[in-house]
Amino acid sequence: MVMGWPFAWRLASRFVAGQNLEQAISVVRELNSAGINTTLDHLGEHTSTAEESAQATADILATLDEIQRSGVRANVSIKLTQIGIGLDEALCRDNLLRILQRAREHGIFVRIDMEDTPYTDVTFAIQSAMLARGFTSEHFGLVVQAYLLRSEADLKRLLEMKTRLRIVKGAYNESPEKAFPKKEDTDANYDLLAKLVLDQAAASDYHLSADGRTPALLAVATHDDKRIQFAISYANKLGLAQDMYEFQMLYGIRRDVQTKLVKDGYSVRVYVPFGTRWYPYFMRRLAERPANVWFFVSNFFRA
Repeated sequence: MVMGWPFAWRLASRFVAGQNLEQAISVVRELNSAGINTTLDHLGEHTSTAEESAQATADILATLDEIQRSGVRANVSIKLTQIGIGLDEALCRDNLLRILQRAREHGIFVRIDMEDTPYTDVTFAIQSAMLARGFTSEHFGLVVQAYLLRSEADLKRLLEMKTRLRIVKGAYNESPEKAFPKKEDTDANYDLLAKLVLDQAAASDYHLSADGRTPALLAVATHDDKRIQFAISYANKLGLAQDMYEFQMLYGIRRDVQTKLVKDGYSVRVYVPFGTRWYPYFMRRLAERPANVWFFVSNFFRA
């Protein structure tokens, strides 16, 4: 019912790039023309049948093919619940294997999103399975959520495996036994995690690829000015080139900051969600954390 309301789509379309792949690619072209790289996300998660997970996998494969055909500066982001992890781990692994094989053929990086804590350890297990199949950090990477108490230990282990990492604050409703209850603690942990990855970047040679499809070792995924400035200051202290880390933001949010970062020579990537499942994507961000309601509404009226 809500999806039929013009106002609902008008609000959601500020943050969702369209309901089909063609519309999403058009948005990606506009962002690329402004010097911004992108990550495409065909919306969907928590599939309930093997058929739904197969369709989600086919949609991701089609996205990879269209990125290659169109030549846009983009990679893809996926959720394991989208391709069947909640149904059968073997099914999910098979679907992910198909995705990574196609992505490797096209030279496109795949980011596996980190979901709520029931899926954390199984995500790491699947990462290990894919590494054992010959895929590397050139092909796929993971996400670490700064509000989780376990994330520092997880991140250190992932760095030992040379994992390309995207650091986010975290948006799921986790208990105080699993996550920092106070924002200032999450912020401090975010900066610590970014520092650890930047230290590793200084000792390695992970640059953004020339075609914009493969990110550097660290993706600073935040709209928080203080977190952005901390990363810049610490990277400058280490003498890192600007293409050895990147900033990531959601489509439609902090466009002014995105533009300024690009103007200042930094690598910026915008996460571009699209698809018919825009309502669950939009509402999940409002429902999981009440602060997100004001975050989205206020950003609707910002440049």
